[in-house]
Amino acid sequence: MKLFKLTSFYSAYIQDFYARRPALDGESYARQKAALDYDAFGEGDSWSYALTPLGYEVMEVTANIEPLQKAWAGEHGINFTPDRWLWDIVSAQIKQFQPTLVFIDDFSTFSGQWLRELRQDCPSIRLILGWCGAPFQDPGVFQAYDVVLSCIPELVDRFQLMGHKSFHLHHAFETRLLERITLNHQDIDFSFVGGINRGKGSHRQRERLLLDLVRQVPIRIYTPNLDRSFQEEIKTFARGCLHLAFQALRQAGVSESSLANLPQIGRAASWSYRPLFSVHPRLRPWVSPAAFGLEMYRTLRRSKLSFNSHTDISVNSASNMRLFEATGAGSCLVTDWKANLSRLFEPDKEVVTYKSAGECVEKVKWLLANPEESAAIARAGQKRTLRDHTFVQRRVQMDDIIRKSLG
Repeated sequence: MKLFKLTSFYSAYIQDFYARRPALDGESYARQKAALDYDAFGEGDSWSYALTPLGYEVMEVTANIEPLQKAWAGEHGINFTPDRWLWDIVSAQIKQFQPTLVFIDDFSTFSGQWLRELRQDCPSIRLILGWCGAPFQDPGVFQAYDVVLSCIPELVDRFQLMGHKSFHLHHAFETRLLERITLNHQDIDFSFVGGINRGKGSHRQRERLLLDLVRQVPIRIYTPNLDRSFQEEIKTFARGCLHLAFQALRQAGVSESSLANLPQIGRAASWSYRPLFSVHPRLRPWVSPAAFGLEMYRTLRRSKLSFNSHTDISVNSASNMRLFEATGAGSCLVTDWKANLSRLFEPDKEVVTYKSAGECVEKVKWLLANPEESAAIARAGQKRTLRDHTFVQRRVQMDDIIRKSLG
C-alpha cells in the first residue's frame, strides 16, 4: 500500500538548517533529504521507517523547502509556475507516486479545493488523512479529508460533532535519535524549548506560567519567537500604539465610522487584538534563540529538568510532542497536570506534574536540590517512553485506522 506523507516546516528552521550547510542547496534531492531526515525536525522520516515493515511504501515530502523541492523537479523534468512552484511540484510528486493514501499535516497551505482537484487528477487516491493539533481558522478544509487525526481529544470531539470521521493518535518518540544525541553531561538545570505565541495565539497560559517561573527559579528558554528582527519589533510597537489609541478613542465615544476614516489610527479598526512583541519584555533576559532538530534533542538531553505547558486548546488532556521528546531524550519532565496524564506516565514517578505556578516552582526547587531523585524520575520517564510511546507502538494504531477506514 502506497502512502504519500505531506508536511511543511517552520520557515525559521529551514533558514537555519541551510545557513548551517551553505553548500547543501546545490546538492541532489536525495542528499538534501537525507541530511534533513537525519536532523529529525518534526517527524523526519519516522513514519516511513515505522510503516515499511508493515508493507507500506511511503514517500515523505516537505512541501515548502524550496531548494529541496526544486532539486526534485529538475531531476524529474517537471515544469512549474514560479509563483506556484510549491503546489505544482507537490502535485507532480503525487501523480508520479500514485499513492493509495495521502497523509497531510498542513491544513493551511493545502486548501480543500486543491485536495478535491488532486483526487480528480490522481484516481489512485482512496483515502486522505489529515492531521490537526493546533487552532485553525477555516474548518472547511477538513471537509476534503476522509479522516481527521489529532493528538488532542478535545479536537477529536469537535471534529466528530462537525460530522467528520476523526480519531485520536498521540505523538511518538523516534528511538533512532538516541544514537545521534549521545551526551554524558547535563549542564542545563531547567529549560523550556518551544513556542510562546502571543496575542490570540494558543500559548497565553504558557506565557503566564513562564512569567511566574522566571521570577523564582533559573530557566533557559529556547524559542523561535526570538527570531523576529529589530525592525519588525519596532513596527509591532508602532502598531500596538495605534491599537491603544484606537481603543481609547472608541471608549471616549468616537463612532466606528469616524475612527475608520482617521489617518493611520483607522487601520486598527480591522485588528482583533493589539499587536505584541514576539517575546514578553520580562522574559527576554532568559531567552535564547530556538533549538531545532537534533539541536533541540541535544538541548533536552542536556537539561536536568524540562518544562512543559500545553496549548490553550488542550484544556483537559495531555497531548503535545514535548511529553515524549523530553522524556525520550532523558530529561526529567515537569508538566501541567491533565486528566489523562496517568494513562501515559505515572505522575511524580515518571514525570513531575503541577497544577499551578506556585506548585511548579516548589517542585522545581525541590528537584534541583535533590538531583538523585530527579535523575531517577528522568530514567523512569525515558524507560516508559521507550516502552509505550515510540513509532513502533503508534504504527499499529495508524495501520488499524487506515485499514478500518478503507474497509
